[in-house]
Amino acid sequence: MRNQKICVVTGSRAEYGLLFWLMKNIEQQVGLKLQIIVTGMHLSPEFGMTYRDIENDGFVVTRKVEMLLSSDTPVGVTKSIGVGVSGMADAFEELNPDIIILLGDRFELLAAATAALIRKLPIAHLHGGETTEGAFDEAIRHSITKMSHLHFTATEDYRRRVIQLGEHPRTVFNVGGLGIDNINNLNLLSRPKLEEKIGLNLGRKNLLVTFHPSTLESDDPSRQFRSTLEALEEYSEAKILFTKTNADTNGRIINQMIDEFVEVNRERSVAHTSLGQLIYLSALKLVDGVVGNSSSGLIEAPSLLTGTINIGNRQKGRTKAITVIDCLPHCGEILKALDELYSQSFQDKLAVVVNPYGVGGAALKIVKVLRGLDIKALDVQKSFFDLNDQVLKEAIRGL
Repeated sequence: MRNQKICVVTGSRAEYGLLFWLMKNIEQQVGLKLQIIVTGMHLSPEFGMTYRDIENDGFVVTRKVEMLLSSDTPVGVTKSIGVGVSGMADAFEELNPDIIILLGDRFELLAAATAALIRKLPIAHLHGGETTEGAFDEAIRHSITKMSHLHFTATEDYRRRVIQLGEHPRTVFNVGGLGIDNINNLNLLSRPKLEEKIGLNLGRKNLLVTFHPSTLESDDPSRQFRSTLEALEEYSEAKILFTKTNADTNGRIINQMIDEFVEVNRERSVAHTSLGQLIYLSALKLVDGVVGNSSSGLIEAPSLLTGTINIGNRQKGRTKAITVIDCLPHCGEILKALDELYSQSFQDKLAVVVNPYGVGGAALKIVKVLRGLDIKALDVQKSFFDLNDQVLKEAIRGL
């Protein structure tokens, strides 16, 4: 059997962390040949040149596509997408993959999807069907879904939503959250090892803070984050580990605010641009809660029996476990949420939480589907799956 060339495109540290075990499994499968295109934040000194982490993990980076301009304004991000489309067109022409894999909803992936669509190159989309009403990632995610030909979702509700968007049920597979594979496969760090890695001795109370701009909200994201910092300032008994933002609109101001907070609170806080999956998940396991608006607080934290304070609307619409506390981006509300996090009634929930994103094994399920397909036979000319047809409704129930 000829090797089917599977091209994974990754533009950020967080997305690569979720893709790691899928890439490993593709690499190890007879009949599949892994190609890797890195772009976006991976190639930026400001964000740690994280393509090196991919190489240090033993992967060969097949192609680098520069696209990230030195600007986090709407104009700068829009221009980055344009540069990315051009670079991806050249990369796909050179590599000639049989299918590309895209995870999620970032603007770098919209550039890759656009270039693939025009080339008539099939796309396998991971983590589609989700909703994040506070960010323009929502529209990008659904747009990539409509450009894609295979879909691997994290819950059954998300699978149904992808079908609702007009994708045929036989192309949509519920495999669970990819991040849980990392939890199952990595040997997470002990507390002393984590403290050594992050440069902070943990205390009696510890919080992991990861906050990203809500790109569609009218409220200034820096104002929301200021309320978060005010609450953390008042909650002075807690040690704090910050992770900085991705290359998002208005991300730099949040990173600057983090640096200013740490400068004043050196004895109890530290900030990192990029932790990598091992350190990040180890921290997520050892802290009392993750505070902010990252998807990791919804998808991975429940599997580690860690509570989440989800601030604002960035993740509005996503499926959530009982250990997620939603709160408004106001200092008083965040302080109430912190009190709830440390309450006995909430701690009791941690003992019985069931993660709605599954128990792991997503990477193997995806590879099984890819191996069973003749990708060359995939029809890139799709038909819209119409839910108004009663016969088709019955077909959904039968699958």
